[in-house]
Amino acid sequence: MRNIRLSEKILLLGYSLILLFMIFQDIVPLGTLNDIEAIKQEKSTGEIILVTLIGSVQVAILIFLILLFIGKKYPLLIKLWLIIHPSFILGGAVMSWWIPYLTGIGAAEKVEGYTVMFENTHAFLPVMNGIVPNTLHTLFHGVLFFCILLSIYIFVLKPKVPINTKTEKAS
Repeated sequence: MRNIRLSEKILLLGYSLILLFMIFQDIVPLGTLNDIEAIKQEKSTGEIILVTLIGSVQVAILIFLILLFIGKKYPLLIKLWLIIHPSFILGGAVMSWWIPYLTGIGAAEKVEGYTVMFENTHAFLPVMNGIVPNTLHTLFHGVLFFCILLSIYIFVLKPKVPINTKTEKAS
């Protein structure tokens, strides 16, 4: 019997949004949130497909593992995987976007490509060190960070045991 918690449903929703981001970010026009033509100027179709597949498969595996154990006790290996794997994805995003943006380290190498791909996309943060994380990536990174924190919360707190009304009526 499964006792699915609200936090697990929210976690699934978060990873579903991330999966949609991974699938659509470089392929489907999303108004000012992305610029497909600009991305095609910087990346080949093969690169776009490869990056989309790698990102999508990673998130699909996370969703599969959550669905497999949702409402049940998660084995230690699965708990570790659901925290460590997305943490590495977030680490890549931090190294690729946030360290260059906030500190300037590695920004010079990214300015030209990021400007071409993201100059015409919506961003609410100011330009720093020649780059700015656009709104779509900022939301993706925020949701990913939230999912990691939510996973830790789910694994640290013990689920409440549902009250069996038949047992109570018998006593």
